Amino acid sequence: MAAATSSSPIAFTAKPSSKSPLPISRFSVPFSLTPQKLSSLRHSPLCISAVLNSPVNVAPPSPEKTDKIKTFISRYAPDEPRKGADILVEALERQGVETVFAYPGGASMEIHQALTRSSTIRNVLPRHEQGGVFAAEGYARSSGKPGICIATSGPGATNLVSGLADAMLDSVPLVAITGQVPRRMIGTDAFQETPIVEVTRSITKHNYLVMDVDDIPRIVQEAFFLATSGRPGPVLVDVPKDIQQQLAIPNWEQSMRLPGYMSRLPQPPEVSQLSQIVRLISESKRPVLYVGGGSLNSSDELGRFVDLTGIPVASTLMGLGSYPCNAELSLQMLGMHGTVYANYAVEHSDLLLAFGVRFDDRVTGKLEAFASRAKIVHIDIDSAEIGKNKTPHVSVCGDVKLALQGMNKVLENRAEELKLDFGVWRSELMEQKQKFPLSFKTFGEAIPPQYAIQVLDELTDGKAIISTGVGQHQMWAAQFYKYRKPRQWLSSSGLGAMGFGLPAAIGASVANPDAIVVDIDGDGSFIMNVQELATIRVENLPVKILLLNNQHLGMVMQWEDRFYKANRAHTYLGDPARENEIFPNMLQFAGACGIPAARVTKKEELREAIQTMLDTPGPYLLDVICPHQEHVLPMIPSGGTFKDVITEGDGRTKY
Repeated sequence: MAAATSSSPIAFTAKPSSKSPLPISRFSVPFSLTPQKLSSLRHSPLCISAVLNSPVNVAPPSPEKTDKIKTFISRYAPDEPRKGADILVEALERQGVETVFAYPGGASMEIHQALTRSSTIRNVLPRHEQGGVFAAEGYARSSGKPGICIATSGPGATNLVSGLADAMLDSVPLVAITGQVPRRMIGTDAFQETPIVEVTRSITKHNYLVMDVDDIPRIVQEAFFLATSGRPGPVLVDVPKDIQQQLAIPNWEQSMRLPGYMSRLPQPPEVSQLSQIVRLISESKRPVLYVGGGSLNSSDELGRFVDLTGIPVASTLMGLGSYPCNAELSLQMLGMHGTVYANYAVEHSDLLLAFGVRFDDRVTGKLEAFASRAKIVHIDIDSAEIGKNKTPHVSVCGDVKLALQGMNKVLENRAEELKLDFGVWRSELMEQKQKFPLSFKTFGEAIPPQYAIQVLDELTDGKAIISTGVGQHQMWAAQFYKYRKPRQWLSSSGLGAMGFGLPAAIGASVANPDAIVVDIDGDGSFIMNVQELATIRVENLPVKILLLNNQHLGMVMQWEDRFYKANRAHTYLGDPARENEIFPNMLQFAGACGIPAARVTKKEELREAIQTMLDTPGPYLLDVICPHQEHVLPMIPSGGTFKDVITEGDGRTKY
């Protein structure tokens, strides 16, 4: 069995077993599914699914779908013993896994040996475990499928921590598998032992310590189901080395044991609830949509909803692309570095439709003043988010996609009766767009970083998949690249993990081999996982790197300029002894890995340089030298309100 962790005390009960002397479980009540339902879960590649519709939340496959379910053919005879590591790998195969991001070590090498025996799973070898987990995130964010990363025990496992926390905050479906010291050594401070289940308890949706080889099929099935259902998130499976080495005959017909979780999954929203929301819309004069990461799977339904209502759309950082940023009714991003007109719309709205959001502090600023004139409708899959930061007038705990489908039906059926017209409100917001557009200044031949992103948007027609690090470049990429579709924008939003951009681009490129994938990065973030250039070269991934290099830790420097009288407290990343030189030389990093690279310093040369980057087959790094004085604007200071918005100034001005 497995030690399946929770925040409550665990009562350990052992049952006799001839195969594994140390079984542990917190589940006492088995939860059975029919074989037909099990096969539909076991053999179908998983994507994110928020709500399950049958009484037990697992819909049996239709006759049409049953024909499409691929019968899994094992490379082992049914009664043939095989190692636990081989059972683990076959369990991944049965979940439809095609790619893992795995870095080997002593406690996980059995898994890697088993991976070499798989004909369907490809391992993309990162050069650091953090690179592996961020790449798995990039894979998941860009595809909607769960990302898989594998690491060894001890430092290998702890190197996954930032990625797990990032996936937890941004609701990314991830399954992380770690090797662990043999069971008899657990708790003895053995070489490379860390209690990774305890370390990651609060930053994973769930985690497991496998204590019985016979539990592997069930645990893997549960891990994937947990990662992709409800509010998606990371699940960790810790596998001791002796379990990996133990011979066993797997039982693939085991049922999942998740009765509590299954009972808490939201049901489809009631028509009465949706009709109440439509009534509020019909009574409103100044409604605005506030959409987040929970709307990414509902892009079509959201677009139809906007067509039916004419309500303008403001997006969070996570929600970019759920509604086209270049559309007439898009207000783009709201919040601390959102557009003036998006924040104006929320400030002056009388109805705030919050779909798939969590009222994050970087969006709301001072909570009491946020949307203070508006009635608030909050729809979210996670009941814990409803009322956590802002109390809604109407709330629906459920799948945004199903809620939008239901509201669209109501709106279509009552179109003649409702006759929604928000033309006056839209005209008011259009005036704000014209009065406060996103803009930047040019100083001589220097390249404004905003302009570089604007040119990239033009040359790629807004169709590239963009990953970023964290900082000023991240905010400019959110502002000046006009995302047309969901899953084009990959960024560490809740955690703000520097070093995310390059490995995330690797994962996106693996998941979308025909797409243009560009890592818009800053010099500070880029160097944190620069070793992944080796992975890009070896895998020959066509990842383009647009490096906005200002030789500083830009966002911290901006706060120094604004709030600390420009006192530089270790935010200069160059060589103080050679301030006139670019340091480090990023072109040499690329050259060391055999990746073509170029540097551009003048605005007039930028467009041609970006076009060359895009036209060059395979990977490419373009080092764009930018002035460090640029500030991300607009800006609402932390804890501020719309009245505190800053729209002018940069590091050339004293405050």
